[in-house]
Amino acid sequence: MDFVAIDVETANARLSSICQIGIASFLDGELVDKWASLVDPEDYFSPVNISIHGIDEGHVECAPKWCDVYPDVLARLQGRITVSHTPFDRGALARACDRYDLEGCECTWLDSARVVRMAWPQFSRSGYGLSNVAAYFGIKYQAHDAFEDARCAGLLLLRAVAETGISPEQWVARAHQPIGAACNGMGPWPAKIEREGNPEGILFGEVLVFTGCLSVPRREAADAAAAAGCSVDGTVTKHTTILVVGDQDVRTLLAGHEKSSKHLKAEQLIRNGQHIRILGESDFMRIIVRSGTRGLSAGD
Repeated sequence: MDFVAIDVETANARLSSICQIGIASFLDGELVDKWASLVDPEDYFSPVNISIHGIDEGHVECAPKWCDVYPDVLARLQGRITVSHTPFDRGALARACDRYDLEGCECTWLDSARVVRMAWPQFSRSGYGLSNVAAYFGIKYQAHDAFEDARCAGLLLLRAVAETGISPEQWVARAHQPIGAACNGMGPWPAKIEREGNPEGILFGEVLVFTGCLSVPRREAADAAAAAGCSVDGTVTKHTTILVVGDQDVRTLLAGHEKSSKHLKAEQLIRNGQHIRILGESDFMRIIVRSGTRGLSAGD
């Protein structure tokens, strides 16, 4: 999991008036680099903004201008997944670069606020501000300090990855989906879907867990698996015998992306001697169809 998280503070209502910037760099799920700088915005300071972040003209008297710090910013962001909590920081960087006639940064932006809204349904409509979500999860940080805000946004993304099994690369695509989309792995993360297996089904006795993005709503996949005899569980345990991985996730694994936490746990249990069969979604669909179970198509 390689990404950076960024936050800025501004001197006034103009997005270009950046007076502080912080960047937190994450690698393999760990914070590996922190960088922050005050910035002389060459602009006035609004009393409202000062009351929020505590930075005023005196703090930036000898600070570098945006054109001076931008090479450091570019070196950290260029070509990487760049996380910001809401689009505010992305817009501020663009406006500051426009003001100084600087070439924009080629990075892949990911809005951690949308990740939060999709990963945890209780925040889908409200309460997804950084301070509120951090308090909910017990993340301690100093609000409205640019580096601390950036670090917190990065930690929230890591938590979402751990709980949903969706990698940062996959979140980049999913965060563009509607917040209220039907739950097929592209909308708010579903509650656990559990089913009892049909005793007459060909797969009776198997305990199955789904992970990743499926081509059908997960409840439909669970219904079909249960009709075929599988007990469907929400998490990988010592009882799991089948892990079904969404085909999209299988393709991203071939490109070197991260496995979900369920996938990793299943592999660890296999190494410990537990018999678990890991199947792609379309392969599992074919087994269901050939067993005579209705509710899923064979697919590709």
